[in-house]
Amino acid sequence: MGLEGSTGMCDSYKACQELLTQEKAQASTTTNQEIDLDDLMDDPELEKLHADRIAALQKEAEKRQALKKQGHGEYREITEGDFLGEVTGSEKVICHFYHREFYRSKIMDKHLKSLAPRHIETKFIKLDAENAPFFVTKLGVKTLPCVVLFSKGVAIDRLIGFQDLGGRDDFTTKTLEKLLIKKDIISEKKDDEDEENDGENRRRTVRSSTDPDSDSD
Repeated sequence: MGLEGSTGMCDSYKACQELLTQEKAQASTTTNQEIDLDDLMDDPELEKLHADRIAALQKEAEKRQALKKQGHGEYREITEGDFLGEVTGSEKVICHFYHREFYRSKIMDKHLKSLAPRHIETKFIKLDAENAPFFVTKLGVKTLPCVVLFSKGVAIDRLIGFQDLGGRDDFTTKTLEKLLIKKDIISEKKDDEDEENDGENRRRTVRSSTDPDSDSD
């Protein structure tokens, strides 16, 4: 009975002895695995991989901090006097020329504001077209909203109105994001927003479209 209590149900003394032997073998294997794991933790190659990973993460964090100091990571309004310094101060810049009273400018504002913190590699800014006559003329901005894309200080492309977005007011942030990725002004992310976020953006846009105070361009 004593053996049955310590090793489980045994049909015979011999069976209990065999069970004890198996348990000892399993315990020995577990101990060896623990020792092997300890050995791995002290492995020079693993330590180097860990150190390299930490260094890479630190470098990425420093890069993000530097970009934030340049105004990346948020959607900011600038003045005409700031314009040249802003578009030449970063490698990639998205500048939205807008009109305060245009409904479609407000829609574009909403989507760009959502994308700015997600794509810190690119600077997102906006400029009131009425208060920037020199650059509106210089860049040939005739239809609003107009989103001009800059690379190393040079205007390389632009979105005029919503013609590249299906000509609809209810396009999603994801649709705009994919278009900007295609134009190589922002980078594709692995942790893409899920369909639920897209649905929420669409619902918000539809709710905004019912605003009686909104104006179209």
